[in-house]
Amino acid sequence: MTTVSKVVLGVSVVLTLSTVAAVHLNQSWDRQRLHEGVIRDLERLQRKKDNLRQLEEQRTLTSQLEEERRRREAELRPQDH
Repeated sequence: MTTVSKVVLGVSVVLTLSTVAAVHLNQSWDRQRLHEGVIRDLERLQRKKDNLRQLEEQRTLTSQLEEERRRREAELRPQDH
């Protein structure tokens, strides 16, 4: 084997290994980003559930407050007349 062919073979091997390593690292990073996306989605769904629960609690409290306000107004009206 000539020196030139050895150099070409060496460069080819280095480039091939570099390409394989780069693809592997890229796939690992992509997998990690996808996993982080799933975690973010789960956190977002949990926040949404919490927000909906709080909204329902606020609606219930608002209804109770309005009902109490109506009762108090009804109690006060007969006393005014």
